[in-house]
Formats: sequence, C-alpha cells, structure tokens
Amino acid sequence: MSGRLPAWDHFSRHLVWSALTAPWRILREGRRQLTAYEWRVVAVLGTANFIDSYDVAILGLALPQIQEGLGIEERAVGALTAIIRLGVLPAVLFTLLADSLGRRRLLLITILGFTGATFATAFSGDAAQFAALQFIARMFIVAEGMLAVVVIAEEIRARYRGWGIGVLSAFGTFGHGLASVIFAVVDYLPYGWRALYALGVLPLLLIAWFRRSLRETRRFVAYEEQQLVAQEAAWRQALAPVGRLVRIYPGRLVALCAALFPVAFTLDAALIFVSKTLQQVHGYAPGQVTLLFLTVGVTAPVGNIVAGWLGDRWGRKRVLVWAMLANGLGVAGFYNLSGVGVPLAFGVMLLSLQIVSPLFAALGAEVFPTSCRSTASGVRQVVTTIGGACGLWVEGQLYGYLGTHTAAITALLIALPIAPLIVWLFLPETANRELEEVAPEK
Repeated sequence: MSGRLPAWDHFSRHLVWSALTAPWRILREGRRQLTAYEWRVVAVLGTANFIDSYDVAILGLALPQIQEGLGIEERAVGALTAIIRLGVLPAVLFTLLADSLGRRRLLLITILGFTGATFATAFSGDAAQFAALQFIARMFIVAEGMLAVVVIAEEIRARYRGWGIGVLSAFGTFGHGLASVIFAVVDYLPYGWRALYALGVLPLLLIAWFRRSLRETRRFVAYEEQQLVAQEAAWRQALAPVGRLVRIYPGRLVALCAALFPVAFTLDAALIFVSKTLQQVHGYAPGQVTLLFLTVGVTAPVGNIVAGWLGDRWGRKRVLVWAMLANGLGVAGFYNLSGVGVPLAFGVMLLSLQIVSPLFAALGAEVFPTSCRSTASGVRQVVTTIGGACGLWVEGQLYGYLGTHTAAITALLIALPIAPLIVWLFLPETANRELEEVAPEK
C-alpha cells in the first residue's frame, strides 16, 4: 500500500493543477478566436459585472456586522433581504425600454445608478434606510446583469456565445472575491462595514471607458431598421415587447419560469446565510471566512468559465441538469456537515452554482427573439427574485418552527429537483445554433 502512495500523490497534484489551470487555457483559446470588438465587449461588460457583484457580496459577507450596527433582530433578517431582492421588480422596466430604445443607453444608466446607490448605502441611519438604498442598488444591478447577457448573446458568434457568458459570470465571481478580501479586515476599517459600501463610488472613474467601448448591438440595429420602431409612439415602443413575448413563445416562457422559481426559492436563502453560518455556527473569524473564499472559492471562476465551455460543446441542457443536482447535494452538505466536510461541501456548492447561473442566463437570452429578448431576461429575473424572496420568507417561518437556519434551509431543498426535470423536458437546446434559428421572429 505504501508503495502506491507516491503515485496517488502525483496524480492528485496533477488533477488539482489541471482544475486550476483549465480556465486560463480556455481563456487563451477564446481570446485567440474572438474578434477585437468581441473581446472588448466581454471585457467592458465583465468589468461592470465585477463591480456590481462586489456590492451584492457585501450583504452576505457582512450580514452579522450590519445587523449589529443597525440593530436588526434575528427574525427580521429574512424579511430584510427579501425586500432588497425585490429590487428586481422595477428593474424589468429597463429591459422593456432596452427592447425599444436600445441596449447601450440603458446599460450606461444602470452602471451609474448602482454605483451611486452603493455609495449612499454607507450612510444608512437605520434598517429602513439601508433596505431602501440597497433596494435601489439591486434594481440597477439586476438590470445591468440582464442587459449584459443580452448584449453578449447578440454580439458574440454562436460557437463562442456560451464561453462569453461564462467569462462574464467569472468577472462577477472576482467581484465577490474582492469583497471577501476586503471583508477580512472589516473589524479594522474606519466605520467598519460602511467602508465596504463607500468604496463602491470608485467605479465612476471607468464610465468614460464604458461609453467609448460600447456600441449598440448589430442585431438590435437590424431589427430597429426593419420594424421602423422609431416611428411608433413611445408607450407603444415600451409595451410592444411584452405582447410579442407572450404571443410568440408562451410555452418557453412558462417552462423557463417554472424551472427558475424552485432554484431561486432554494438557493437564495442558502447563499445569504453562508457567511453567517460560518461565523456563528462553525466559529469562523472574518479572516477565516476570507481564507475559505480565497482557497475553496477558486472553484467559482473555474465553474463560470468551464460552464460556458462545456455548454458550447456538450449542450446547455445536459450540463445544467447535472450541475443543479450537484448543487443540491452541496447545499445539503454545507449546512449539515462539520469539520473538513464544511469546506468540501462549500466547494461543491460554489462550483455547481457557478455552472448553473451562466447557463440559465444563456438559455434565458437565447430561446427568445431579438424583438423581446431583453424583456424576456427581465421576466426571468423577476421570477428568480420572487422565487428567492419567497424562499427567504419561508426560511424565516421555518426558522421559527425548527429553531435553526440549518434545518430551515435543508427543508427548502425539497423544491429543487423540479427544476432539472423541466429543463430537460420542455426547453430547447441552444448550443452552437444561431439565435435566428433557435428563436425566429414570427
């Protein structure tokens, strides 16, 4: 037995090294194949996604510190986070306008909006002000994320579309990573958690680069010229995509929403309590939370980039179904294991989640035509947010009965298996197919 250990040790090191370097090999492959403009689109939108993911990460990481600073009761945590997540509801207005006024203009507005709201959050005087400002920030963040996926889908060629969306998500993961790094010293920063939000003003320095580097998508320009939408009344322009979405592909819309709801219902609550569980159940200090995010968290960008790469080669549906099943196991393990099982389960949960998110985003953009693609992304996010808000509310009720967040979140997992079944049976495969073939205008 002892003679076999060196061989196994060599194999395990090789396996780990291959996993860590796979994203960079895939990035090099994609960089060689993309045109200069395609790469610039990915870089600009990825940077924006990096910034807004930083804001989203702060709430989950610093939740105990925010609770203490604003005097938020334990039983009110679920309701507070649910209110913030409902910022997606007004965000859908941006997607409606993007289908009539164009993607570029609305993207720039959302970037300015979430930057300002994030900075203002640092000056919250109580829980109500904090919730209101984060509601506004989340509105702009969600709108930016939806529009970014639409632009990637419309500008990147079919063969590399999944890869582009995966890289976009990977940039967002790095935003979470930056937040976790700064969170390690939250107890030493002037004004504590407020300093984390105050740093959100820095991205305003990049707005000139965003403006120069983005142009209107070629598919929207072509559609606008064909339909002459500029000659219609403004209110007709805003509402027309809704009618087209419901009329042209109602079955796809229902199937996508039915698959998204149970995923959000389960996973939103599971994610918001990660840092809190690590600190209050497993006794992690803020620095240890950051260490876990920087070590095991390396699987997150791996998942993002590999998701797009595998989705382009093996098909979106197959990879998505397996990732959702693995994610459920990861969540169950994280909240019910102890010791070394906690970081291992966290790695499975994080890796699979970073595969699920970009592939759902890709499907949500690809299965609808240009005339209502942005609106469909808005509907997708509304359903996701309502599902997440419902999950958080139910988690709060279960917490009252079961006594722990661990038991409450584990109970929510009952809903998760519905999603992969719906994806496999009712949604079309989109990998390596032109958008006009997947969802022609009717």
